[in-house]
Amino acid sequence: MDIDAIKKIVEEVGDKQIVVASKYLSAEQIKTLSGLGLHYYGENRVDALLSKLETLEGDPNIEFHFIGHLQSNKAKLVANRIACLHSLDSIKTGRILNDALEKPLDCYIELHLTDNDAKSGVAESQLPDFINSLKAFPNIRVIGLMAMSDADMDESQKRAVFRKARQLADQYGYTKLSMGMSDDYLLAIEEGATSLRLGRVIAKHC
Repeated sequence: MDIDAIKKIVEEVGDKQIVVASKYLSAEQIKTLSGLGLHYYGENRVDALLSKLETLEGDPNIEFHFIGHLQSNKAKLVANRIACLHSLDSIKTGRILNDALEKPLDCYIELHLTDNDAKSGVAESQLPDFINSLKAFPNIRVIGLMAMSDADMDESQKRAVFRKARQLADQYGYTKLSMGMSDDYLLAIEEGATSLRLGRVIAKHC
């Protein structure tokens, strides 16, 4: 493990939260990284999350987030096993989570701000009704918005997505923005990201 390279990334992002995409990592690698100050880990598949929790759940230095699309039929499986959901995009999923949760869960609303119909998320036009509907669920604690650019976008297009997310967060009174991955996290920071989801850029040094 190239500890110096990883520390450089941590220093580079400053006070931004790094959520390490743990699909690239073993449980032992996660334990080592937590010793370097990387305490937040994001899974995008429920089965992979549950598998890693068998080994790592209860470690006070490790906190798991869910960063992938969460299907409503699997929401109960993660409800009380994660500290944060970065991808809430369905009222049905929110309802199932709310009913299963033993205490409120921090959630980001996932936005759909590109032309890629294959991606999940709430469209800008649907956001007011979506936010209002979530108010009926006391165990869903919306802390901010999440956004993703498309891999084939150029820098200006990526910035436009992140800037729009920032504008919407300001409009609806949210201070937290989960955006920026290995290919574009520096752009995301410049446009207001507070939480970064980093996988390959860290895993390549492990």
